[in-house]
Amino acid sequence: MSATHRVWLIALLLGSAALLALGLAIGSTGWSPWLTNDPTMSMILWDIRAPRSLGAWLAGALLALAGAVAQGLFRNPLADPYLLGCSAGASLGVAVLLFAMGLSPAATALALRVGMTGAAFVGAVGAVLLTLVLARGVEQTLRLLLAGVVVGVVLGSGSALLTLMNPDIMRAMQAFMLGSTGYVGWSAVQIMAAVLVLCLGVAVACSRTLDALSLGEATARSLGVRLALVRMLLIATLALATGAAVAQCGLVAFVGLVAPHLVRSWGALTHRSLLLLAPLAGGMLLLAADIGARWVIAPQELPVGIVTALLGGSYLLYLMHRRNARGGLR
Repeated sequence: MSATHRVWLIALLLGSAALLALGLAIGSTGWSPWLTNDPTMSMILWDIRAPRSLGAWLAGALLALAGAVAQGLFRNPLADPYLLGCSAGASLGVAVLLFAMGLSPAATALALRVGMTGAAFVGAVGAVLLTLVLARGVEQTLRLLLAGVVVGVVLGSGSALLTLMNPDIMRAMQAFMLGSTGYVGWSAVQIMAAVLVLCLGVAVACSRTLDALSLGEATARSLGVRLALVRMLLIATLALATGAAVAQCGLVAFVGLVAPHLVRSWGALTHRSLLLLAPLAGGMLLLAADIGARWVIAPQELPVGIVTALLGGSYLLYLMHRRNARGGLR
């Protein structure tokens, strides 16, 4: 990592710490002092805002890590962490859970035991496995992407069908589809932290392979890279990181797409540096969006997915305009 990127690393760490402190102090109920003798306010600060703020940062870091892995693996700067049907699978898992809760007491008890987190995670992993089956492995990148699109469309239709069959679950599904950190607790923080450590370790271990793969598959093979094994590891990492974030916070768009782009704009860097800086940038982006979502129209809250969609879409439009302007100068 170059000296410039070390400076950015320190800046991202300090920025994350500042946003976490701000997340503790501000919410839809307004500004609150940290030190107070009021037990109710202490509970709000440490049992509600603390895990919510830390969970938002962890979810953003997971999505940004998944985005950086996807863009390096598929050699496409527009690759999104919701590839391979992850988002549609998670949505279907939640829809099945909510639908089952209205069938019978036994089904309700089982659904409560599984929980929304478990249902979303199982759905995301199942979608990835189905994509791999349809693509006949991980060797053909284009076939894998097309299979992911097909799986996403089919599973998304299944979620819509279940929602239409039971309109009572529409409100809960809407909250999940728009993204929300309001239900994140300490258990969710522990899960996402463990998944982030695991996925980051695997991704960094494969960073040199991603560097070789950026030169082309033929070059990577000539360097002795076992592409099939590495692809399997990275796809598993991508699915696990995305599934964990979606299971806890719903569908939050553009964070995994924009964060790696922001980091790359700071100068040329290896995948190892990208995989370390992108999660920090993604965590800051989602946490900042979450603070804005709960403060901008207080005492009501905006779904954080709407804020990230507006910011991310605006940033991508800016990139397109800048590239078109440069093309015109040529």
